Amino acid sequence: MRSLNLAAAVLTAAALLSGCASKVASSDQYSGFLNAYGRLERTQTASGHEVLRWIDPAYKESNYRGIFLAPVVYYPEPKPTQRLSAQSLARIKAYADERIRSAIGQRLPLVERPLGQGLLNAEIAITAVSAENEGMAFYEFLPIGAVIAGSMAASGYRSQHSVLLMEVRVRDQDTGEVVIEAVRKGFGKSVSNDSKPITLEEIQTAVDDIVADIAGFPRQG
Repeated sequence: MRSLNLAAAVLTAAALLSGCASKVASSDQYSGFLNAYGRLERTQTASGHEVLRWIDPAYKESNYRGIFLAPVVYYPEPKPTQRLSAQSLARIKAYADERIRSAIGQRLPLVERPLGQGLLNAEIAITAVSAENEGMAFYEFLPIGAVIAGSMAASGYRSQHSVLLMEVRVRDQDTGEVVIEAVRKGFGKSVSNDSKPITLEEIQTAVDDIVADIAGFPRQG
C-alpha cells in the first residue's frame, strides 16, 4: 500500500511539474513569425539567460554601416482580456520599443528608412504576454504536499511567473537573407494567482533583461 501511495505521489508531482515554467520557449509556443525554427539552438546570453538562437556563420557586424529597426509589434495581434487590458498591452509594447531601440542604437547607427547599402533590417515581435505556474518547492513533493499543491493549482491560488515571449529576425538589407533569428522567453515579477492582472510593472524586468542582453551581445567580427 505504501509503495502505491508513493507511486501516486510521484505521478502527481510529475503532472504538476509539466505545467511549470520552462526557461526557453517550447515548440508549441512558436508564433509563426519566424520561418526556420528548426535551426534555432539553445544557448546562453552574456548575462547567463537561456535563449534559442541562430546566427549565420558568415555574419560580421563590422560589414554594416547601420540598422533599420522596424517598430516592435505584437504577433499575432492580441485581444485584450480582463487580465491583460488594452492599456497594458500598449504600455508594454511602447516600453519594449523604446528600450530595445536605445540598446540597438548603442551597437550600430539607427537609420530611419531601410534604404541604401550596407544595412541590417531588424524585426521584433512580442508573441506572448502571459503567466505560468511557478515551480514546486521541495516540501511539495511529500505525498500530502503534492495533493495540496494539486488542489491549489486547480483552484487558481498557485503563484505564477509573468512571462514575455519575443521573436527576432535580422536580415541583410542588400541580399534579403536572414542573418540572425532568435526566440527569447523572459520572466517578470511573480503574480499571486491566475486572476491577478498583468501590467507593465510585472513585465518590465523581462524587457530589461532582454535589453541588457542585446547591449551585451558579443560582436560577430
